[in-house]
Amino acid sequence: MEKKSDIKGLTLLRSIWVFFCRCLFLVLSFGPMPNHVAFIMDGNRRFAKNRDIKQGGGHKVGFAALISTLQYCYEMGVKYVTVYAFSIDNFKRKPDEVQSVMNLMLEKIDELLKEESIVNEYGMRINFWGNLKLLSEPVRLAAEKAMSSTAKNTGPVLSVCVAYTSTDEIMHSIEESCTEKINEIREGCVNGYDSDVEGMISVADLEQHLYTAGCPEPDIVIRTSGETRLSNFLLWQTTFSHLQNPVPLWPEFSLRHLVWAILEYQKVYPYLKELRSKSKEKRH
Repeated sequence: MEKKSDIKGLTLLRSIWVFFCRCLFLVLSFGPMPNHVAFIMDGNRRFAKNRDIKQGGGHKVGFAALISTLQYCYEMGVKYVTVYAFSIDNFKRKPDEVQSVMNLMLEKIDELLKEESIVNEYGMRINFWGNLKLLSEPVRLAAEKAMSSTAKNTGPVLSVCVAYTSTDEIMHSIEESCTEKINEIREGCVNGYDSDVEGMISVADLEQHLYTAGCPEPDIVIRTSGETRLSNFLLWQTTFSHLQNPVPLWPEFSLRHLVWAILEYQKVYPYLKELRSKSKEKRH
């Protein structure tokens, strides 16, 4: 009998919580809502160290925080979420630590593709952005499988930056743009027509070959743990993003922190909108 009453109590509490969240999200929706929120998930290792959790434990708690944050974002109407999961520079860490993160990543990618996962609940599409050749083969294949399996989904989009730095992304874009233009020139020579070599690469060319091509720029970039650096994350895309640096470590990030971030964004939205408008006018 006690167990049944406990279950009923938990069910009631969950219902109340869901109702509260819906009301909260409705109130937020009266203001401008971000279309794209990006997270630098900082503080997993410090969280584990502060609580004397074994290696990798902080990242596991961090993954749970990610799932909760994704649910809240999608329920409040955010269409795109991008997370900085693993920098190219992180490969310089101790080999056993890197391997632990890779193993966890492989495990969590498999979880995301299960029938009862958040991916199927929301019809989510998954991107993996970065130099995927640097990943171990099992992780790279799992990432490619996740992208192909969800490519036709029409729901919200989760983009995971892994083996990523913005510097590498820009270099990749330059190389791809140069290769494309050189091939165009060669094709022109073979077919007997002239190609314009001067000013051959434009900003539009570079943007077309970024890992993030086709995804709107972030409205908000949130780096947890109070750090105020972008750490080579989406440098090209964040000119007009609202940068926020909440103090909690990533595993401690919760609904109240996300709601506060949205409210802060809504306060500065008119200013950001004006900046974007002026930028568009200059381009044209």
